[in-house]
Amino acid sequence: MYSTPFSPAEARSARARVGLTTAQVAQSMTACGAPVRPELIEAWEYGSQVPTETQLFALADVLWCPPTVLMGVEPRTLAEHRMSRQIGVDRLAQLIGMDPAAYRAAEAANRWNGDYRQTKALVEALGLSLRKLIGVMGRDEELAGHLRSAIEGRWKAHVGPVIEITTLNKTRVSDALRTMHAEFAEFSERYMGHLVARNDDSRLKEVAAERSAYLRRLADHFWELIGEAGEAPPFNTVTAY
Repeated sequence: MYSTPFSPAEARSARARVGLTTAQVAQSMTACGAPVRPELIEAWEYGSQVPTETQLFALADVLWCPPTVLMGVEPRTLAEHRMSRQIGVDRLAQLIGMDPAAYRAAEAANRWNGDYRQTKALVEALGLSLRKLIGVMGRDEELAGHLRSAIEGRWKAHVGPVIEITTLNKTRVSDALRTMHAEFAEFSERYMGHLVARNDDSRLKEVAAERSAYLRRLADHFWELIGEAGEAPPFNTVTAY
């Protein structure tokens, strides 16, 4: 079962910064609709218990700090990004037009399968970019694998899988993969040209180094070709898709 990330040390520090006692924090949280006793605040601060999401959000409000401070981590998962924005599961599901059970399943698997409209609403609600969302879902390596296969073989065969991962439209993905395939083919042509011409090893090493550098930046280059649609937070224009 997923546990709310929480840092006892950060909670103690945050309370010290605002100069409140545990009793005062408990009183303020109760007024915010999250009733707790001072003993529970102490249990959180010394790590014997962990607050629920609702309690975490209320505690952040009372201590005048972002939830991420109390979480003690930079958001990595879909759930952590949602909590960093102080949005409950049911509320986010409502915002993106998805059944709450389906959204909970997506969080549990940390895998996103929403359609374009739901993806647009999700990145807007969580303040992410499309590229960042794919990273949060842990699909960067999967995308990179398709890009590598696309430039080395038949790029058209990978348009569908890349669309499935990115939710971008066919034209945008096809244009990017076609360009990358042609760019990569130039390395092979240059390399073979040097071999046929029997040029010295330094020329061959130069081309090989450029090829390696290109492969290392494969994902970055893909998003450069995609442009604003991948980096903007989020989706500036619907017509771009």
